[in-house]
Amino acid sequence: MRKTLTWLLLVLVLVSPALAAPPIPGNININLDGSSGKQTYSVPVQILLFLTLLTFLPAIILSITSFTRIAIVFHFLRQAMGTAETPSNQIILGLTLFLTFFIMSPILEQINDDALQPMLAGAMTQTQALEAAVKPLRGFMMKYTREKDLALFLNIAKKPRPRNADDIPTSVMIPAFMISELKTAFQIGFVLFLPFLVIDMVVATVLLSMGMMQLPPVMVSMPFKILLFIMVDGWNLIVGSLVKSFY
Repeated sequence: MRKTLTWLLLVLVLVSPALAAPPIPGNININLDGSSGKQTYSVPVQILLFLTLLTFLPAIILSITSFTRIAIVFHFLRQAMGTAETPSNQIILGLTLFLTFFIMSPILEQINDDALQPMLAGAMTQTQALEAAVKPLRGFMMKYTREKDLALFLNIAKKPRPRNADDIPTSVMIPAFMISELKTAFQIGFVLFLPFLVIDMVVATVLLSMGMMQLPPVMVSMPFKILLFIMVDGWNLIVGSLVKSFY
């Protein structure tokens, strides 16, 4: 529940500028910052906007967490083994989601302690919670973003060269982080393909030398690939390597 509340906080605070709507006459209006003399917001409008913005939660999980790298590696693994829809997309996405929560749990706990709980206790405004929540996420993304990718989006956005990481806009850091994760995932997928490709080539060569050209090599090689994967305890190796790549 605490992690769920943390993700809901992220949705709210990351898009807080969108809530800056004028009050609607005839409705009860409250101040989200809990202080007087600032913009007030209609409760129905707040609820409508919040429920609408919840649809961005999957995009947030994909964009600023480890989800992208893990999901792509698992799909590469399935293609390399030639097992078609086994494991199914639901199983892969479920495992990916829980691994993402496991990897991001230190970040979520920091956001909960530094932003969510103080805001719920009234010790911090929404704007202050936004700043506190984004800081650990930016640190996580910056750690796994390549300088070349950051330079690309800084040049596209025509932003001046930042003096330090704090000067990099979040709007630049997020896409740079995503393409960095895509490159890393493809590199891992390439390495995963190699041992299974060797098995495919050996099986195809043996079948060709035996004159069994009508027998699809995939039907023969897939049991050997599964056997190899089981013998080396593949799930343990791959999941362990993926998780350790973020520590």
